[in-house]
Amino acid sequence: MRQPEPPRSRPALVVIGGLPATGKSTVGRAVARRLGASYLRIDTIEQSLSVFSAYGADTDALCHAVTHGLGYDVAYALAEDLLTQGLHVFAECVNPLKVTRDAWAAVARRTAAQFHEVELICSDPAEHAHRATTRTVDIPGLPLPTWQDITERDYAPWDRPHLTLDTAGKPPDHTITELSNALALTP
Repeated sequence: MRQPEPPRSRPALVVIGGLPATGKSTVGRAVARRLGASYLRIDTIEQSLSVFSAYGADTDALCHAVTHGLGYDVAYALAEDLLTQGLHVFAECVNPLKVTRDAWAAVARRTAAQFHEVELICSDPAEHAHRATTRTVDIPGLPLPTWQDITERDYAPWDRPHLTLDTAGKPPDHTITELSNALALTP
């Protein structure tokens, strides 16, 4: 006789935000993998959308759409689909503005998912600059932002409680464990 599966907690939407080169991809991917969760990365979505220019799409119009939220809109829709299937979803993105943060919260409300907002920071400017200028691209064709792009980026302060993890002076495994413990999610 087959044993019934233990009840699963309701799905969780974990949005990992922060400036480029703070460790979002490394940490988010690893924690999602530990939990067997889905992982959405805005950079992957936006870079895939930008490829349409090779197929005759209006490059200027597409670039404008991508930089003004199309990638986020696709991610919101994918996250909602995955959450309604009962899957945990990790969404990794800069998440720079109140409007993007509110949109993620709306996805969680619509799907009755647990909602965890995480901001990764690197409080040591020299370390952050070093990371930004020495990292390698892992998405073919993706242009990485310069240190100047990062420091001049429009990035609004958070207006509500969220988990903030500082990655400065720590190996990624430390932050991965820190986030895993803070979330306390089960697969």
